[in-house]
Amino acid sequence: MSIKVNLDRVLLDRKMSLTQLADKVGITLANLSILKTGKARAVRFSTLDALCRELECQPADILVYEPDEEIKLAAE
Repeated sequence: MSIKVNLDRVLLDRKMSLTQLADKVGITLANLSILKTGKARAVRFSTLDALCRELECQPADILVYEPDEEIKLAAE
């Protein structure tokens, strides 16, 4: 998948644990962990909004597009 999740980096920058974020946002730790590990297939805008509010960041700080290597090679 070409979308990478940088939640670990943002949490580290904010000195916040995943458990603390889950409590503040009102998301289960299990669901937040799925997002953090990049296994989520979708993210609701309301969830992204809550994450950005609590982490005081922009969506692009959390989600980044990085083309897969196969896509890069096909484009060349």
